[in-house]
Amino acid sequence: MDRRSFLRTSALGGTAAAGTLAAPAYAQGKRTLVMHTTWPRGFAGLADAADKTAENINAIAGDTLTVEVKHAGEPLGAFDVFDVVTAGQADMFHGADYYWVNQHPAYAFFASVPFGMTANELNAWYYHDGGFDLHQELGQIFGLKSFLAGNTGSQAGGWFRKEITSPEDFQGLRFRMPGLGGNALGAMGASVQNLPGGEIYQALASGSLDGTEWVGPWSDEKVGFQEVTEFYYPAGFHEPGTGLALSVNLDVFNELTPTQQKAIELGCAAANDWSLTQYLANNGAALRRLESSGVKIMEFPDSVWDAFGAASKGVYEEFMEDELFKQVFDSYMTSMGNVSPWISRSSGAYRAQRDRVLGV
Repeated sequence: MDRRSFLRTSALGGTAAAGTLAAPAYAQGKRTLVMHTTWPRGFAGLADAADKTAENINAIAGDTLTVEVKHAGEPLGAFDVFDVVTAGQADMFHGADYYWVNQHPAYAFFASVPFGMTANELNAWYYHDGGFDLHQELGQIFGLKSFLAGNTGSQAGGWFRKEITSPEDFQGLRFRMPGLGGNALGAMGASVQNLPGGEIYQALASGSLDGTEWVGPWSDEKVGFQEVTEFYYPAGFHEPGTGLALSVNLDVFNELTPTQQKAIELGCAAANDWSLTQYLANNGAALRRLESSGVKIMEFPDSVWDAFGAASKGVYEEFMEDELFKQVFDSYMTSMGNVSPWISRSSGAYRAQRDRVLGV
C-alpha cells in the first residue's frame, strides 16, 4: 500500500482533529477551498503571509475560486495540517516545511537548513535552478502540490535565560528549535523541543524551556519573549532565510482548471516576495525597541559558531543514504555555491562600503 492510501485509510482514524472535518465537497463552476495554517490568527508576519497568499489567489482567480483561511486551532492543531491534507480530508495548508522533516528530511531545504541559503539564494534555486521541480517530486510522495509562499528572511539565533559563552552551555539546555537546526543542537547536547508558535511563550514563562528561537525582532517582540528572557542573539546558524509554503492536496489541485491552478501559483509567488519585504521593513525598528527596553543584544563567540558548523555537517551526513535527500542536498549546495560568490562580491561588498561611508 502506498503512503497516500495508507494515510487515507488509517493514519487519521483515531485523531480528534480529523473527526471534526468532512471530506471536501466539489461543485461545478466556482470553487471554495479551505487553507489551514500552522500559525495562530494574528501572528505577525507568519499569519500575514498565509492571509496574503489567500488574498492574492482570490484576486487573481476572480469569481472562479475562493480560498478561506482557518488558522491554527480553527479547528486543526498547528501540526495536524500535514496529515489531514495528505489524507484528502482538507484542501491545503500553509506552514514551514521543516515542520515535516519526520515525514522526510528533505523537506527542510524548502524552509531553511543550518548554514544554508539566504532568502535571495533560496529564491534563485527555487525558481531558476531546479528547486521547484524537486519540491514537486518530494510532494508527490505525499500527494501534495507545493509552492513557496512567504519568507521570513534571516532568523535570529534566539532568546536565552543566560549568556552563551561556549559550546558546553548547550549541554542539557531545554531549547525550542525545529528542523535540522534542532537536530544539530541535539547533537551538541541540548534537549530540543519543537513546539508550535502558540505554545512557546507559556513554556518560557513557566520555566519548562530555557530558551527558544522564533523568527526575528518584529515577530518575537509581538509574542513578548522580552518579558520572560534577557539575552537575545540576532544572528543564528539555523535559518538564514526561511521559506514558507502552501501545499495543496494533489487530487484537489488536479481537479482545478488551468486558470485556477495558475492563480494559486502566481498568488504564492507574489506572497513570497511581499512577506520577505514585510519582515525587512519591520525588523530593524523592532530590534532598536528591544534594545531600548533593556534586552541584552549578544553575539555567539567563534567557538560556538564552530560547534554549530561541526554539528550541522554531522546532521547532513546522517541522511545521505536517502537518495532523494542527497539529490536535493546536492542541487541546493551546487546552486548556493554558484550564487553566493556573486552576491558576496557585489551587493555584499557594496553594502559594507555604503554602511561605512554613510555611517549606517
